[in-house]
Amino acid sequence: MTHKRYYDSAYSQEWTAVIQEIISDKNRVYVRLDETFFYPEGGGQPGDSGWIGEVRVLDTSSQNGEVLHLVEASPGEQGSKVSCRLDWERRFDHMQQHSGQHLLSATVLDLLGAATLSFHLGDEYATIDVERAEWTQQELDGVEREVNLRIVRNLPIKSYFVSSEEAANLPLVKAPSVEGEVRIVEIEGIEYNACGGTHVSATGELGLLKLLRAEKQKGHLRLTFKTGLRALDEFVTQTKILATLSSKLSTPKEELLERLEKWTEEDRRKQTELNALRQQLDDYIAQELLHETVHAGGPIAKLFTDRTVKELQSLATALTARNLQLPILLGSLTEFKLLLAHGGEAGFSCGVLFKEILPAFGGRGGGNDRLAQAGFAAESELNACYDMLKQRLSNHEIQ
Repeated sequence: MTHKRYYDSAYSQEWTAVIQEIISDKNRVYVRLDETFFYPEGGGQPGDSGWIGEVRVLDTSSQNGEVLHLVEASPGEQGSKVSCRLDWERRFDHMQQHSGQHLLSATVLDLLGAATLSFHLGDEYATIDVERAEWTQQELDGVEREVNLRIVRNLPIKSYFVSSEEAANLPLVKAPSVEGEVRIVEIEGIEYNACGGTHVSATGELGLLKLLRAEKQKGHLRLTFKTGLRALDEFVTQTKILATLSSKLSTPKEELLERLEKWTEEDRRKQTELNALRQQLDDYIAQELLHETVHAGGPIAKLFTDRTVKELQSLATALTARNLQLPILLGSLTEFKLLLAHGGEAGFSCGVLFKEILPAFGGRGGGNDRLAQAGFAAESELNACYDMLKQRLSNHEIQ
């Protein structure tokens, strides 16, 4: 059985071990050592990485109580001594995030009365899901502030083993899921938690905890956060972004939100004005197309180089409001799309007609009796389909 030295010390980074076993499984190589400081994945904390000899340890896992190290290649023969080294930067990051989770969960329980349901530690951020369906920003601000006050107090974080009987007498967050000896992680004066993970020795080593966002997930509150150096990096990034925006907009960072709100209101006003102008333009173009069709005969048909199919839908609406009988065939050369419509008295189904003719031109689309649209891979295919449709509509070959 591997001696799990990470329980003795979370801070040891280098040691010598003996290779007990080398296991090959589906093109993967695992190594079992007589003792290890590599922490295996568990309790929401990822497994450690590092080196055995000169060979990279990609991951660490636990199977049937044994710690297995996934390696790039065999680091030596069974029975040989090897030097081992943790990827300490990654390990310490995990220690900060996991300890930060304990402190955050304890604070959420104290202030909001909500227990933590799950914990996930990712490469970029960490999350906890807690038993709370509704919350306010003021409550979350209070949680974040209290967590950081507890960090500043530099409270000791201790881990130790107790018997199941002793564990039963401790005010644990929840009952342990293991039998026999139970490993306790205690944040002095804050929390007793049954946990097998690696942790910092005092809350001061967390430095900072920052809540990034709060959202509802399956009826519960999910808090996304960063602790320690991750939180510092987040702070540096946000500060640089604010400074850049402030400089480019010639606005003090304290006034950026007010400036953005003014811009948003101005954009709404401009969008209202633009919509009104587009409506006027559609009315003008509709009158012009109807006038041309009356003199030339045939359907209302035109290809546009400066309009999207969404804008053509608005134009078709303006046209059908003026004439219920004439077919309307419009095309967007910028998007390679055609639109066919009528006001309800043209005597054919736009969707059925498109379904009949589109395959011959590589078009894809469909619609209902009064409106259909299709897209094409190239302008040449659109033009060919447009010409054929215009001819059939002109000759009334659509019954």
